[in-house]
Amino acid sequence: MGGGGGWLAAAMFPDEVWEHVFSFVEADADRSAISLVCRGWYRIERRCRRRIFVGNCYAVSPAMALRRFPEVRAVSIKGKPHFADFNLVPSDWGGGATAWIEALAEACPQLEELRLKRMVVTDDCLELIGKSFRSFKVLSLASCEGFSTAGLESIASSCRNLQELDLQENDIEDNCSHWLSHLLETSSSLVSLNIACLDGEVNFSVLEWLVSRCSSLKTLRLNQSVPLDRLASILHKAPQLVDLGTGRFAADNRPELFAKLELSFAGCRNLRSLSGFWEAVPAYLPTLYSVCNGLTSLNLSYATIQGVELAKLITRCKNLQRLWVMDLIEDLGLEAVASSCKLLQELRVFPFDPYGAEPVSLTERGLVSVSRGCPMLRSVLYFCRQMSNSALITVAKNRPNLTCFRLCIIEPHTPDYVTHDPLDAGFSAIVESCKDLRRLSLSGLLTDSVFKSIGAHGHQVKMLSVAFAGNSDAGLHYILSGCKNLKKLEIRDCPFGDKALLANCAKLETMRSLWMSSCSVSLGACRLLARRMPRLNVEVIDERQGGPMESRPNDCPVEKLYIYRTIAGPRSDTPSCVWTL
Repeated sequence: MGGGGGWLAAAMFPDEVWEHVFSFVEADADRSAISLVCRGWYRIERRCRRRIFVGNCYAVSPAMALRRFPEVRAVSIKGKPHFADFNLVPSDWGGGATAWIEALAEACPQLEELRLKRMVVTDDCLELIGKSFRSFKVLSLASCEGFSTAGLESIASSCRNLQELDLQENDIEDNCSHWLSHLLETSSSLVSLNIACLDGEVNFSVLEWLVSRCSSLKTLRLNQSVPLDRLASILHKAPQLVDLGTGRFAADNRPELFAKLELSFAGCRNLRSLSGFWEAVPAYLPTLYSVCNGLTSLNLSYATIQGVELAKLITRCKNLQRLWVMDLIEDLGLEAVASSCKLLQELRVFPFDPYGAEPVSLTERGLVSVSRGCPMLRSVLYFCRQMSNSALITVAKNRPNLTCFRLCIIEPHTPDYVTHDPLDAGFSAIVESCKDLRRLSLSGLLTDSVFKSIGAHGHQVKMLSVAFAGNSDAGLHYILSGCKNLKKLEIRDCPFGDKALLANCAKLETMRSLWMSSCSVSLGACRLLARRMPRLNVEVIDERQGGPMESRPNDCPVEKLYIYRTIAGPRSDTPSCVWTL
């Protein structure tokens, strides 16, 4: 169809046709673009939107969001800034889930799915969820706090259609040991159960009974209290599992247990993902060999196993797409990955002991090997103690298809260990070669030159993390004036300050958020920014609380600054250490 006649013909279709068409459009940005075409499409898209994602719980009020999308079935919300994961955000900063859950309970009784990340969730919140949503199916809590197993009991006893309970890296008080037993009465429909972050003991009889009852169970991630002998029994009752978190993978050398475990894994022909492996001992790793060829994801980030033993396991995983390991894998282990895992798309290497003696067995050579041997590699998170420009340039040449590159050199201001130069040339090569790079984390000795390159070439970068880098305010100016798609910027311990911040204040309205800590920002600049940009919340965080904010001079340094776009105005739940200007 072309011209005005085409639009007229399109308008003649009934709303139900467009609702069906729109259902195939999943990306939020595309759905938003649809709603801007005309009033009719706005109305239809509003009515048929079933999923919403709120990247900052304070960017919009719950009432606004639910008036806009009254028929929503699935909601995902993020709370505290990302740097909360590194203890840089005060524990009482905010991110409470109560207001959102109360609003959902009142306006959306049809809600089926709720996913919360870095939020404060109380037991009362969980009880309200259990009471309010009759068709509730999915609860996912990641890096949340404030609740206990008593709250989980409310979910387990009330949500009779529960299909997924996903608890990732939460701080949970264990005050109700029998909460899991309620799932026996209510949830034969479970498809996914993740309790890996729980500290307390699990009733093994209840767990085994639950697993045998839930024939549709595909994902089961156990906590550290589940021993190997119980794991063998569970696997025997659930051979249909696709995703398994093993629990504690250690036991004395018992041939009968080895044989039982080996037989149980051999029966799990659909297994594609493995994680857990707390306190893993190498002697039992061969029990996994029968499932290795089918694995696409392997998370060994809790397994304190040396590189040689890891290599024996990983080289059998020919179809692996995602690998998480500790730096105990060493360069030799990563060379084995490079030669065996040709389908690898994501690699994460975490430090076993970031504050201990410097190991030299994991270096830039392991990263270069993987970049050379794994042609489908897209995403890298790599902790190490040394790096060189030549290695980064080689990675950039080998893998221009990278979309995520996060390099964490443990000691700040570490230069190229060969030439002692800044690492500007290496990171510049990454940005210039990887045209579709979306996420970037920088570390090591860096000057403003690298930020000039990022601003000029990082057209697709959406999230940027910077620490201990740069030598003037120009670095921040290059980023804000150049990265046109930037949504989240995190900065700590950099000499970036007032001039660049104020010169690019309009850019901040196009972003989701900016975090700055231990930089060169003054209170006066923050006040001026808040006056210029009323649609931004400018929050100054002072945990020392050295007197009222109003009485402080403009040249007073700001320790922590969080700026975010909002249509809800200043929030009402700020603690005493947070001032909204």
